[in-house]
Amino acid sequence: MDKNKIIAAIIVIFIIALTFSENLSNNELSISSPNKTLKLNIYNENGLLSYSLDKNNKTIINPSLLGIETDQFKLISNLKISNIEKSSINQEWNQIWGEQKTIIDNHNEVKITLSSNDNNINMIVRFRLFNDGLGFRYEIPNSGEIKNYNIMDEITEFNFAQDSKSWWIPAYAYRRYEFLYANTLISEISRDKFSELVEYLHGDRIGPEAVQTPFTVQRDDGITIAIHEANLTNYSSMTLMADGTKNMKCDLIPWSDGIKVRVKNPLITPWRTIIVGDSPSELAMSTLTLNLNEPNKLKDTDWIKPGKYIGLWWEMIGTNQSTWGSGPNHGAKTDRVLEYIDFGSKYNFDGLLVEGWNTGWDENWCCTGEGESFGFYHPHPDFDHKKVSKYASEKGIRIVGHHETGTQIQNYESQMDSAFSYCQENGIRVVKTGYVNDGSQNIKRIDQDGNIHKEWHHGQYMVEHFRKVLETSAKYQVGIVVHEPIKDTGLRRTFPNMLSREGARGQEFNGFMPKDYNNKPNHTTIIPFTRLLSSPMDYTPGIFNLKDYRYHSPDNRTINTEHHIPSTIAKELALYVIIYAPVQMAADLPQNYEGHPAFQFILDVPVDWEKTHILNGEIGQYITTARKDINSDDWYLGSITNEDARDIEIKLSFLDPYKTYNATIYKDPSDGGWETKPEEIIIKELKGISYNQYYKIKLPKGGGQAIRFSPIN
Repeated sequence: MDKNKIIAAIIVIFIIALTFSENLSNNELSISSPNKTLKLNIYNENGLLSYSLDKNNKTIINPSLLGIETDQFKLISNLKISNIEKSSINQEWNQIWGEQKTIIDNHNEVKITLSSNDNNINMIVRFRLFNDGLGFRYEIPNSGEIKNYNIMDEITEFNFAQDSKSWWIPAYAYRRYEFLYANTLISEISRDKFSELVEYLHGDRIGPEAVQTPFTVQRDDGITIAIHEANLTNYSSMTLMADGTKNMKCDLIPWSDGIKVRVKNPLITPWRTIIVGDSPSELAMSTLTLNLNEPNKLKDTDWIKPGKYIGLWWEMIGTNQSTWGSGPNHGAKTDRVLEYIDFGSKYNFDGLLVEGWNTGWDENWCCTGEGESFGFYHPHPDFDHKKVSKYASEKGIRIVGHHETGTQIQNYESQMDSAFSYCQENGIRVVKTGYVNDGSQNIKRIDQDGNIHKEWHHGQYMVEHFRKVLETSAKYQVGIVVHEPIKDTGLRRTFPNMLSREGARGQEFNGFMPKDYNNKPNHTTIIPFTRLLSSPMDYTPGIFNLKDYRYHSPDNRTINTEHHIPSTIAKELALYVIIYAPVQMAADLPQNYEGHPAFQFILDVPVDWEKTHILNGEIGQYITTARKDINSDDWYLGSITNEDARDIEIKLSFLDPYKTYNATIYKDPSDGGWETKPEEIIIKELKGISYNQYYKIKLPKGGGQAIRFSPIN
């Protein structure tokens, strides 16, 4: 049972003890979701186990094989079912922080125990069917005398019933998840197609044709499906292998020797998830990933505080006026940091991120994993950490630490306890970690014999490393915001100190990339239906100076006109509602906020919510999201569009029917947009708004709109 505040729980278990003396040929078992809209069919035909999935009486996943292949045994063929157990759960639990306070866990489960005529090892396949999708996993509780073995392949298929439009980024590529999305039919997925449509994939081709998850498709009838995984623990990340058809297969990122997963008894795999909605907006409301993770393991969570922060970051990544490393342009100098603290304190920010505070930045740390070793508790000579820590404490500002590893994993792990102890001693409750390395299979691992191996960023080696960081930081009461992360699979439920992560192309690409190569206006209308299905994301919104912001170099402070962020101030404000994170950055420089009327929205908008509604949305086109503040009766709305201007009419039915509201609206001028007047914004007030009214949102090209609704009675 969930230890978090369970309001109601009904558990009904029906155990069908079925022992068969022979294979269950042509046997089919079906269960439905609690609301009957989804139907799972499980088959055991000719010794093969497979499943299919229906939505609204339409098949969306055709029969798809299941099984595990190891170096010592196979559980794929000659399978027979020895036991079936069914159960149902309907309960509620509360998040420590989140997009909504209360999560409903309502699912029907079937647990199937199988054995193979080829060996004496039993395998359990556990299916959980929710109203918003399916989760299933493999369990091998006891492999007899075989204590350790290696998974060579996982035979998990996702055979789509329709060759649908899909949104995807490549796996086995040099920038992890940091790509713009391709939009093709499933059957058209390939690296050549990605190079043609999005970005040329240079370098050696290592690994199969595969895509990262979450992987999202939309059928002709509007049904939207996303494949992902939940509770990625002691395993390798799953990608999806494409073969030029509408069928896809689980592909596990391997170790350098080709082994997919090194197993110690017992084996419990991550959940393979199929999230399903009648529309993209319904898909984006799914809580399936969270429900498939274990309850909170941290006894004390009072120290975990959502909040907003500013930082010495845009000076380096965006405006190019400061450096991480030593020299006259070093950003993290004591006096400069104190100025940021003054600004943060003046406007009641919770934290200040300081990058470049430590040693290790002065040699070629980026981006090969071969640079100078960072010191994670050794301040740079320009940074008086005692003075800064004392001043920040007096001003009510928490320093957000920064651990850039350069993917020198063993260097980081050797200092990890000392690094987080240093954080605890200096009142640092949040640390941003980084793993910059733009190689493909390029993470250095040194074995006990001193041999160097190169691992993938998303293989089991790194999955286990990220878990070490998470558990160690929790021991010292430090929250984590990971850049260049392992993908989010809902572990924030179990470890709520896992606050946020990057895991996609964020604002930084708008900072350092020229305008022909930066994020496009449609990018933030795609990620709510792809990357953000696993949420949260440290996108770092809030840039107000959208043109003429970047110097040629820290020493050449003339404007480089090749840079233009494809957004508007109104859209930047809307992103605080659209892109969820419990710690949000006001990413621009203090001087671009000071005295600006739109800055008020950044100061007002919460980061912890009681309720969330995705009001509308089409992938790559537009989205409108409304969220209710957990600490007040205020509602906030964000709406954004792609390269096209559009009018969107919404009903305000999410508002409390017993209250009337004043609305503060931040919008683009009617002749504005990201190309023409991105830095102009109109702020207006509407009074006496009620839940039964309609409101028309006018969005220019690449623009947005943000609204605060405050009750007046």
